[in-house]
Amino acid sequence: MTDLTTDTRVLRGPLLSFADDPGDGDTPAPGSVRHLEDGAVWIVDGHIHAVGDYAELAPHLPAGIETVDYSGKLMMPGFIDSHVHYSQLDIMASYGRQLLDWLNDYTFPEECRFADRAHADAVAEAFLDETLRVGTTTAQVFCTSHPGSVEAFFTAANRRGLRMLAGKVLMDRNGPDDLIDDTRGGLADSERLIADWHGKGRLGYSLTPRFAPTSTPEQLEATGAVLRNAPDIHLQTHLSENEGEIAWVSELFPDNRDYLGVYERYGLVGPRSTFAHGIHLDQGMRKRLADAGANIAFCPTSNLFLGSGLFDRQACQEVGMATSLASDVGGGTDLSGLATLKGAYQVGQLLGQPLTAWQGFYRLTLGNARALHLDSHIGQIREGGEADIVVLDPAATPLLARRTARCNTLAETLFAMMMLGDDRSVYATWAGGKRVHARD
Repeated sequence: MTDLTTDTRVLRGPLLSFADDPGDGDTPAPGSVRHLEDGAVWIVDGHIHAVGDYAELAPHLPAGIETVDYSGKLMMPGFIDSHVHYSQLDIMASYGRQLLDWLNDYTFPEECRFADRAHADAVAEAFLDETLRVGTTTAQVFCTSHPGSVEAFFTAANRRGLRMLAGKVLMDRNGPDDLIDDTRGGLADSERLIADWHGKGRLGYSLTPRFAPTSTPEQLEATGAVLRNAPDIHLQTHLSENEGEIAWVSELFPDNRDYLGVYERYGLVGPRSTFAHGIHLDQGMRKRLADAGANIAFCPTSNLFLGSGLFDRQACQEVGMATSLASDVGGGTDLSGLATLKGAYQVGQLLGQPLTAWQGFYRLTLGNARALHLDSHIGQIREGGEADIVVLDPAATPLLARRTARCNTLAETLFAMMMLGDDRSVYATWAGGKRVHARD
């Protein structure tokens, strides 16, 4: 029996967690969903000690344990964002450019500001405030090419006890002087940051070449060497987001079979590799990604905002390729996972492959955790898992309350939240067993 000298409490209320991929049907696959009308999550020292129906678990709880009542709400695993640029927070909603113009006009000038550590600290704090406010407890994050931007982010995330992946951007050409790395120096900085931060608390490192056009072959080769020597390190970059970008890659790397082939040549395509966007791929490229175990981060609001194209989720499924969901930001229009689901549904509708609420919330939780190889820690509300939990309010706004009052099934309620929900729908966020956000 756990005593009250430990950090322990129980969260009580409706609960939804996925045990497996529910499939794309209107009814989830058998055994894939766990839904409790009156659930209990017993948290001890940041982990889930037990979970079950409150009536069954109550006799085993210590006398006097703190009970947090979330009746009328819905507890789910904390949301996961597989690709996001924290350094671009302040250029969200900048008008009308496609990818390459966006980088030159907005992104690069903004990222130059992160040479100032105080600025990086301030943006890291603001970014984490926002992610927790929308229920995102884990993200894979691009910093900038300044080592201090990584130190700022990891310092802020570690102090809050968050599970986060992040890395220093590697770019040694085709950018402003204030962002360009020395070819080998950028890797040396990355190795130092790995030594300082990877595995500290709940933090992990992602090697982060921005994308092929901003790295020389020498830098990509050195990145691959680091990755081969550290199999528990992640890698994140961009792939086939924009047709102009693809043409540029062909000019810069004429000896490679295609854009993906550049990354393959230097050993950057593996089971812990995340490629953002991946819109303009053929089935052969998708099959190669699937065979390597890599995943594509689908960023629907960004793809629509920058006019990059429509991501074909069904084509990825046909070859068994892993996909994840992401906000991207600042090209994306919202940090909220609910907004990402809304965008994914809209993109799917245009391609005749609408996203069900079951599949959407699976992707935001266990699906993304699996894609990032973090599912041994997060993604489910299960015994032994880390206690990262988002509490959603189906009546958060007058309009949402009117709509959910007429819902007769959980699927209807989930879909209504997916379409009408926003940051106000997040009633509370817990990370590592601590309440890190509570709605006013």
